[in-house]
Amino acid sequence: MSSAPDQYLSPEESADVEAALLTSSEKFLTRLTISSQRLLKVIASDAQVAIEDLTHQQIIQWFENDSKAKREQGSDAGTLRW
Repeated sequence: MSSAPDQYLSPEESADVEAALLTSSEKFLTRLTISSQRLLKVIASDAQVAIEDLTHQQIIQWFENDSKAKREQGSDAGTLRW
């Protein structure tokens, strides 16, 4: 698996979302969407396809592989950091 880009919003991105004229729920969804976009780029790169060509099966498989790496190699393995 490729190395993960920063998974969370940068301070600038966070400030931009916070300044947006959105409800708390909408801000949460905006942050989630930005983070998801980053992760989808990683998944698409690993699958060697364009993001728009990713299937739900490829996304599920990627998560299964990432989870398996953590179980077998420890919590620092894989891409996702919780």
